[in-house]
Amino acid sequence: MNTDELYIKRCIELAQKALGKTYPNPLVGSVIVHNGEIIGEGYHHKAGENHAEINAINSVKNKDLIPESTIYVSLEPCAHYGKTPPCALKIKELGFKKVVIGAMDSHDKVNGKGKKIIQDAGIEAVSGILEQECIELNKRFFTYHEKKRPYIILKWAESGDGFLDKDFKPTAVSNTLVNQFVHQLRANEHAILVGTQTALNDNPSLTVRNVKGVNPVRILIDFDLKVPKTFSIYNHEAKTLVLNSVKEGTEAHIQFIKTGKDNFLYDLMDSLYKEQIQSVIIEGGRFTLQQFIDADLWDQAIVIKNENLQLENGTQAPEFTHTAYKKEEFRDNVISFYKN
Repeated sequence: MNTDELYIKRCIELAQKALGKTYPNPLVGSVIVHNGEIIGEGYHHKAGENHAEINAINSVKNKDLIPESTIYVSLEPCAHYGKTPPCALKIKELGFKKVVIGAMDSHDKVNGKGKKIIQDAGIEAVSGILEQECIELNKRFFTYHEKKRPYIILKWAESGDGFLDKDFKPTAVSNTLVNQFVHQLRANEHAILVGTQTALNDNPSLTVRNVKGVNPVRILIDFDLKVPKTFSIYNHEAKTLVLNSVKEGTEAHIQFIKTGKDNFLYDLMDSLYKEQIQSVIIEGGRFTLQQFIDADLWDQAIVIKNENLQLENGTQAPEFTHTAYKKEEFRDNVISFYKN
C-alpha cells in the first residue's frame, strides 16, 4: 500500500464513524498532510453540517501550512451550493498544493465538476485511489443515484429446519448477540420495511434498541390499511411511510403514499427514490421477502440461522438458492451474507 492509499484508507476510517447519520448525504472523510505529517482531519457528521473537507481544514492549527499541503478526500469534493457552499471552491480558495480523491461522485450535480474546478485553478488533482473501497463505503449513495432506487438488504431469521415461526405465531429464533447485531444494522441503514401480516402478527416498533444510533424510517406496505393506528409502527419514535391504495397525505410523522397493486415493487422503488431513501432493510414477512427475491430486486441478503432450533411447523423461510460470500458465528446462530 503506497502513501496515497494509506491516507485514503484513513479517510475511509473517518467516514465510517458517521454510518447511518448522514442520509441523504454520502459518507466522506478527509485528511490534510504536510511533509508526511497529518496536520488536519475530519469527516461529515450529518446532513446540513460541514462537509468532511471543511472539518479537516478547520482542524488545522497552522493555516499557513495549507498552500504546501495535500488534502485527501474519500469522495470527489462537491461543486454545488446545497445546505453548505461547494468544497471544491474552498479548496481552490485556500490554494492546496495537491488534491487526492478516492472515488468520483456520480451525483448529477458533481460528477467531475469538483475535480475540474480544482484543476482549472492550477491545483494538481488525482482520483481513483482505493476506488473500489471508496465505492463500497458509499454503496447506498451510489446505488441511489445510479439505479434510482435504494440499496436493498433482505433480512430474516430461520430455524434449523427452515421456519420463520412456530404455529404462525411470533417466535424468538435468534439469540441476544444476534439481536444486538440486528439493532446495529437498523442504526446503519436509512429505512426498514415490513408488510401488513408482519405488522399485525408481531406488532414491531422497528426502532433501534440496545445500541446507539438513529431510528430508521419505517415503511409499511398495507394496501387496505388493516394495521390499527394503535400499533407500535405508528408510534412517535420514528417517521413512518405507509404505502397503501386508500389515501394520500401526511398526519404528523406518518406519511400515506397511495399506490396501485400492479407493478407494485417498481412503484415502491419510485416512491422511495422520491422520498430520498438511500437504503432499506426488507424485514418481512415471507411473502414480502419472496417478492423481492423472485424479482431479483436486492443487493445484499442477511440470513440468520439457529441450527439447534427445530420448529417443525409454521411459516416457511423464503426460497433462496444463492451462495453466501461470508458466514459469521454468534454462539449457536450463524449469519450468512449474500451479494447480488
